[in-house]
Amino acid sequence: MTEALFLADLDSPAVGDTVAVTGDEGRHAAIVRRIRKGEIVLVSDGIGNAIKGPVLTADVNGLTVEVAEVLTDPARPLRFTVVQALAKGDRTELALEMLTELGVDEIVPWQASRSVVRWAPDRVERALARWRNIVREATKQSRRFRVPRVSPPLTTPELALRVAEPALTLVLHEGADVWPSVADLPAEGEVMVIIGPEGGLTPEELELFAEAGGRPTLIADAVLRTSTAGVVALAQLQALTRA
Repeated sequence: MTEALFLADLDSPAVGDTVAVTGDEGRHAAIVRRIRKGEIVLVSDGIGNAIKGPVLTADVNGLTVEVAEVLTDPARPLRFTVVQALAKGDRTELALEMLTELGVDEIVPWQASRSVVRWAPDRVERALARWRNIVREATKQSRRFRVPRVSPPLTTPELALRVAEPALTLVLHEGADVWPSVADLPAEGEVMVIIGPEGGLTPEELELFAEAGGRPTLIADAVLRTSTAGVVALAQLQALTRA
């Protein structure tokens, strides 16, 4: 069985050092997960660095872990950002979990015209905190050393301004006639993928993003749910980087 992963601050640890997992994370590890002395665990700082080693102490204050091995997840030349239109309930949670498992670097909530869900101004921080918690837990579940960034939500005009910033922006749409290819991918930089809501992109949104430099792209023969479209696109793009 793969060792459990926990998140904590790491200060350039070396073999033989000890690392403390405290606060809510440490209490969860010791009390809920019932991690015990002698178990081998992973501890990551969420930005690509990690250690592996045995638990020396486990109590209500958290864990103390001896550093037996220092691990790293080197930054990749291509950075993947997914703009996820707001969707209903478990659809959003599923999308966030799967995108995290696949190694997305950043997730941007988008209030699309046809999004049924609306984030009221006084509830944005609460909604963001929920998304970030889902991503954090999915990072630990998938044993990844990098927690994806969840950025503040964008309106359609704000998103249009950002379309030109990445090296490549793909706008997923069932009406497109171009599939992603190796030739499309830059050697390095950011690749952004825009995912519409359950009702799809409006013609106005599609035109706005295309005028800003976004490329309408097809990733399936059928219309995909908003919870799966980003996952399929990210998997295809990652496969192309290894082609």
